[in-house]
Amino acid sequence: MELINNLMLGFGVAFTWQNLLYAFFGSVLGTLIGVLPGLGPVATIAMLLPSIYALDATPALIMLAGIYYGAQYGGSTTAILINVPGESSSVVTAIDGYAMARQGRAGAALSVSALGSFFAGCVGTIIIAAFAPPLTELAFKFGPAEYFSLMVLGLIGAVVLASGSLIKAIAMILLGLLLAQINTDVISGTARYSFDIPELTDGLGFVGIAMGVFGFGEIITNLGQPDEDREVFTKNVTGLWPTMQDFKEAWPSVLRGTALGSILGVLPGGGALLASFASYALEKKIVRNPRIPFGKGAIQGVAGPESANNAGAQTSFIPMLTLGIPPNAVMALMVGAMTIKGIQPGPQVMTSNPQLFWGLIASMWVGNAMLVILNLPLIGIWIKLLTVPYKYLFPAIALFCCIGVYTLNNSTFDVFLTAIFAVIGYVFYKLSCEAAPLLLGFILGPMMEENLRRALLLSRGDWSAFVTRPLSAGLLACAVLMIVVVMLPSISKKREATFVED
Repeated sequence: MELINNLMLGFGVAFTWQNLLYAFFGSVLGTLIGVLPGLGPVATIAMLLPSIYALDATPALIMLAGIYYGAQYGGSTTAILINVPGESSSVVTAIDGYAMARQGRAGAALSVSALGSFFAGCVGTIIIAAFAPPLTELAFKFGPAEYFSLMVLGLIGAVVLASGSLIKAIAMILLGLLLAQINTDVISGTARYSFDIPELTDGLGFVGIAMGVFGFGEIITNLGQPDEDREVFTKNVTGLWPTMQDFKEAWPSVLRGTALGSILGVLPGGGALLASFASYALEKKIVRNPRIPFGKGAIQGVAGPESANNAGAQTSFIPMLTLGIPPNAVMALMVGAMTIKGIQPGPQVMTSNPQLFWGLIASMWVGNAMLVILNLPLIGIWIKLLTVPYKYLFPAIALFCCIGVYTLNNSTFDVFLTAIFAVIGYVFYKLSCEAAPLLLGFILGPMMEENLRRALLLSRGDWSAFVTRPLSAGLLACAVLMIVVVMLPSISKKREATFVED
């Protein structure tokens, strides 16, 4: 009964005209940036962070959330039509989706993708509504030692589940933690690593780093790639409703993908990307004799991964909303947005600001409904956008980025800082270093330091407090176990193969 009352409160907030407008805007913009290759939700949310200063917290977060799960929808459109995933989580969708498009079944692929995404998004939202309150109650039992141990576990999880080299992921986490140390010490009041630059005494700007590494970094990366003639299947997008045979083959994959994505979305560093890869691997093992082979246009290869990445996108909100711990780069930006609006992420959000908490959850249902209604009729518009050369798009993107950064503090220093991190982001790309762990380290660094010092003050400098408290010891044990397991040769080989698809 309490859950129903909370949801009624949330829908009352979500159905105000202002919040409906921002949910619609976020969903459409998310779909747009999912469709356009090279622009992702991380870069877009980073670019839009300056704009939320003029908004109230609830519509701001509803809009940013809409961009995130809207991008999961849009990423599949380019993957299916031109074999270019608009989103990294849509990489595996391109394998069978593009093959279906070449066979004249683009409409069925796009509609199964949209319907599977809608179902998975709704289930993910139900899971958030059901499990967030008990997790919040558990979070109130956390002391400084438990929070520090939880953040250690989160960072190690982000390293283990990051794609690519373990060494590079660890290096990015450490670099993020080091960048977070550039500030003024809250206890002694001494400037740390500011190099006598006054602007650095308050720390590096979160928006500047995020926009530089992800926004401008993506622009530079895309400009460095040659234009390729791509075949867009505009004539084949007919008969958008799947056949009964398509439904019969797709619905078990949708259920499996939704279940798998809901679990993996909560994991730090996992989210939609890992969920989609794992779902595709699962479908290939379970569906033994598909009517159409995998890689040749199997509809299960579209339905499973698309459901998984949307379910993962929804459930990744759980640790952010209940514990204040971002499991991926987008949630780190959401934590940054909450901080900008003066809201301390964590379990107190549900009790101190229930309208925001439940309004955000209810808006996810509204946004998912908007997406499934809008996505299919707008396919023609997305196709026309795909024909616009990137050389005409990037100047406008760069201009709005610079204006957004400058208006934060009316400071050219922030623009120069963003430019420096744009170059750094491009270097990360050339070195095949995933930038998301850096952002997680930068966000969690100050919170880790604060809880570490607080725990040591309460224990009078006794480090054993982290292992004598049962909950803290359990979290550290899980972190050690993850390190041991991932170092095993057999697991290490499987981990490397997870992000590579034949």
